[in-house]
Order: sequence, then structure tokens, then C-alpha cells
Amino acid sequence: MKTWILLITAGIACSLASGSLYTDPDSCRGRCHEPYNKQDECHCNTKCEKHRDCCEDYHMHCSKEGFSSSHDFITNEELLSISEQLYKVDHNKAQKSDININPQHLISSAETRDKEDHSPEPLYTYVNEKLFSKPTYASFIKLLDNYQRMTGRGEAFSAEQLKEQENFLQEVMKTELMKKLYNFLHKKKRYSTQEEFVSDLKEMWFGLYSRGKGEEDSSGFEHVFSGEVKKGKVSGFHSWIRFYLLEKQGLVDYYSHNYDGPWASYPDVLGMQFSWDGYFKEVGFAFIGCSPEFEFGLYTLCFIARPGKMCRLSLGGHQLGIQTYTWTKSTYGNDRKYIATAYVTSS
Repeated sequence: MKTWILLITAGIACSLASGSLYTDPDSCRGRCHEPYNKQDECHCNTKCEKHRDCCEDYHMHCSKEGFSSSHDFITNEELLSISEQLYKVDHNKAQKSDININPQHLISSAETRDKEDHSPEPLYTYVNEKLFSKPTYASFIKLLDNYQRMTGRGEAFSAEQLKEQENFLQEVMKTELMKKLYNFLHKKKRYSTQEEFVSDLKEMWFGLYSRGKGEEDSSGFEHVFSGEVKKGKVSGFHSWIRFYLLEKQGLVDYYSHNYDGPWASYPDVLGMQFSWDGYFKEVGFAFIGCSPEFEFGLYTLCFIARPGKMCRLSLGGHQLGIQTYTWTKSTYGNDRKYIATAYVTSS
């Protein structure tokens, strides 16, 4: 009996040493093609990219599985190509004569926490508000006042507000930009139909989850475009349209910028510091002068192609990064992840 126990113990030890019995819960090592288990922290099956719940090392260990080696995987080169295509078909973007900005004081990255107002003038000196009568702009703006900015306070949408969400999605899907994005994702087998795509857009962007106190108080759209206040600081708030409208009302005070993009026309990118009705934003990167469908589409592309990672894109011959994060504490559908945040960066 002792001999058998020793042999079994030795066998287990060898198995553990070789990694056949033990695998890291957040790794795909030894787990490729493993059946879905809701209890797992992350997944390594062929559908994990579609559901945006793969382990970070999925491609490293499962290079012969799913999207990672087939024509369905979205390569870095394809991201550069499709982003240039989307850039070229942003027909609703602002023209150079539509917007004048006054960035004023440039600070270093080391100074972004200083909360010093170095700019006595507003950021926007002129915006052609005829832009806002375009259907995608008008439907986008109607969404901005549907939220309570303080986290911890539950959101509840009226029938009218839910209709506004539907209307925004309908309007953006009429654009060549969003149709091109859908066709790209369809070819990559992320979506079978446009209806499936739109349904997923609604959930990933407008689905509610809790950032604090157990209340359904947040969503990807609210965080990224409308902005939130959490623990006394501005969180999210990456929309140039939102910024302009609140600055015009005297509710946003522009302080400085630490990055100004290389683009000579719109859309451009600015990294800035500002106060929103007394709450400070240390670094807020935003596209300037793009259409609502442009940033909505690019953030969606990167969230689907590189969830939780830096996504490298090319716009007008200049490369930039878009960072997305998934909300990990709750899911929708077949364990799909909500958007926690998405924003453009300088690198």
C-alpha cells in the first residue's frame, strides 16, 4: 500500500512539474481548445476573441487555434489599413474653416498633476455649429444629457432616452464609415449580419454596469463620451463635442495641453488638462473635429480587435494608439464584455 501511495505521489509530482495537471488561471498554457467554463478567469477556446474574454497570452500559446492563424485574425497590418480607409471616408468631419482652437500653454508630462490654469482663454474660439445639424451629430448630442455624472448613482433610461440610443445607432449605420467597418468585421467572421452588429454595439456601449456601490451607474458610452466623476476626479470624457458645448456654457475651464497631434487638418488629437465644474482632469486625450461616427467606429474596431490592449492605427499617414479596457465584473450575452473605457493616445 505504501509503495502505491509513493508511486501515485511521485506521478502527481512529475505531472505538476511538467505542467500537465496545473495551469495558471489567467494563462492559455496547456489550455488551448479547452471547453468553456464560466468559472474560468479567462478563456482559450476558438470563440474567446469574438466574446472578448481570451487570456492575454492566447495568441502565444494557441497560435494554431481560432483566429490567430487563420484569415479571420485581425493583423496589425490590417488595422493600419482599415483605419486609413475609415479616416478617408469620414465625410462628416469638420473642415479646417469649421473650427478654431487656441491651445495656449504647453506643459510637460511631469506637470499634468499641478492643477494650474495656464490658459486664460477658452480652448475653442470658433466652431461652425451647422455641423451639429448633421444627423449623426444631432443624435449624438441628444444622448449627452441622459446621464448622472457621479458614479454610485444608478442610471435609469426613459422610453424616450432608449429611443435616442436606437436613433443614434441607426444614423451612424447609414454612414459609409460604419458600413465599411461592418463589412470588415463581417469578413473577419466577427458578425454574421448587420443586425447582429448593431445589437452588439448597443450592448457593449450602452449596457449598464456598476462602477460603485452596486448601482448600475455607468456604461461605455457615458464614460467615454459624456464623462463621469469618480472619487472627486473627472473620469473618461474624451469627446470634443461634449467639451465644446460645456465650455460654451462656462462649465468647463481649459487649463493647458501636454500633446498636440501632427495633423494639419481635422481630425486632430489633443491631450489636455481641464476642470469640469470644479473637478479636475489630469490628462484627457481627445480627437478634435472628427464626426461622432469616426471615434465611435475606431473605438469599436479596437475594442473588438485588441480588447484591453493598445491598438495601433494609421490616420493620414500618421500612426497613433487607441487604448481600450474591458469591464470585467459583469458581462452580457454569452459572457461578452462591456466597454470600460476607450481613448486615443499619442503613442
